Amino acid sequence: MNIPNYLTENEIKPSYQRIKIFEYLYQEMNHPTVDLIYKMLAPEIPTLSKTTVYNTLKLFVDKGITSTVTIENNEVRYDAIVEHHGHFKCNVCGKIVDIPLDFEKLNLNELQDVSIEKTHVHLIGKCNKCLTK
Repeated sequence: MNIPNYLTENEIKPSYQRIKIFEYLYQEMNHPTVDLIYKMLAPEIPTLSKTTVYNTLKLFVDKGITSTVTIENNEVRYDAIVEHHGHFKCNVCGKIVDIPLDFEKLNLNELQDVSIEKTHVHLIGKCNKCLTK
């Protein structure tokens, strides 16, 4: 993916900091918090601030190229995948992984005459690595 072009196509000026923040989201796919993104990028970008990370992520969400993930404890995380999918969070190591879901196959017969605007599917448990410890 050409990130500067992708940002431009989504009406976002591709500054160096914005490119690096989206690059981190897109490449790592680790559902980071503002603090984690700042911690990982600050050594490479000394002028970066947590406020810049937060404002950049807000812009990405507003433009629809990033989504927020809040599974528990009101901890907002960010996801470069904006298509419908679910998440699994290990309650031991904290890792969050994407779960592909076919929302067309969900039986929603009891929800007649409604308009669904957002979907969130979160599963919490222990990952295989933590189960085998």
